[in-house]
Amino acid sequence: MRVVILGCGYIGIELGRQLTDAGHDVTGVRRSDSGCQAIEDAGFSAHQADLTDSDDVAGLPDADWVVFAASSGGRGADAAREIYVDALGDAIDSYGSRASPPDRFVYTSSTGVYGDHDGEWVDEETPLEPTTDKTEVLVEAERIARERAAEYGIDGTVARFSGLYGPDRYRLNRYIEGPVTEGYLNMVHRVDAAGAVAFLLTEDRARDEVVLVTDDEPADKWAFADWLADQCGVDEPTKQTKRERLAEDGLSAAAQRRIETSKRCSNDYLRELGYAFTYPTYREGYRDAVQAYRDTTDG
Repeated sequence: MRVVILGCGYIGIELGRQLTDAGHDVTGVRRSDSGCQAIEDAGFSAHQADLTDSDDVAGLPDADWVVFAASSGGRGADAAREIYVDALGDAIDSYGSRASPPDRFVYTSSTGVYGDHDGEWVDEETPLEPTTDKTEVLVEAERIARERAAEYGIDGTVARFSGLYGPDRYRLNRYIEGPVTEGYLNMVHRVDAAGAVAFLLTEDRARDEVVLVTDDEPADKWAFADWLADQCGVDEPTKQTKRERLAEDGLSAAAQRRIETSKRCSNDYLRELGYAFTYPTYREGYRDAVQAYRDTTDG
């Protein structure tokens, strides 16, 4: 199949590798020279384009499957809307209007759309309760990815990622140095985030559906930090309750919301569909990071 990955960054490059290895014709789209070089270094074709430029979008290569994995770069709601609503909608309109529109369109979303559930379990059926302007944008984007795609006869799928980790994103020192605030971590390794999307496409699963992409075990932050410390051969980090953390001076409103937000994400549906994780929990996923840390400190 011809696959185009729009916003081919941290997850997109891994997805491109996996689909290329499986024999598909993959093109990754990035705006910068360095981004395109990273795609080519990963072993598949690059196309330089700005997804906020309608002429650039019109010039994107044709595809059987399109994956929208662009990021707003951690900026605010206005920047998020420009990418996740405006650029997403333009991409769907452009591809849908072609003589041979794609069969599938996958949008990669975030479990931030759930808001706070006081540590309770959430899944694909849980009502969305966005708590910020930005997460409200993400909810709107999920609707666009499915409803507007359907207007063109394209089957849209939302892959709702929990916290991404992996090479360059292990944040090991953050947890072993502390202090660590209580709560849950919902995580998925980069290999499995990309692998789940590849699976949904190649195995023809979850057309016009939402799939929560997270690993098997929401991690208690304190237990996770203690496990990391033990594996790395260092003392357990200091801990703090949410109340203690919220009492500190200088917390931004965004930081306060992150501390107060708690949920446990279920991957039951993804498992039911048949996906097999490479890294089912953080214990497998952090093995390389722990070894690299020990190699550095033991040397």
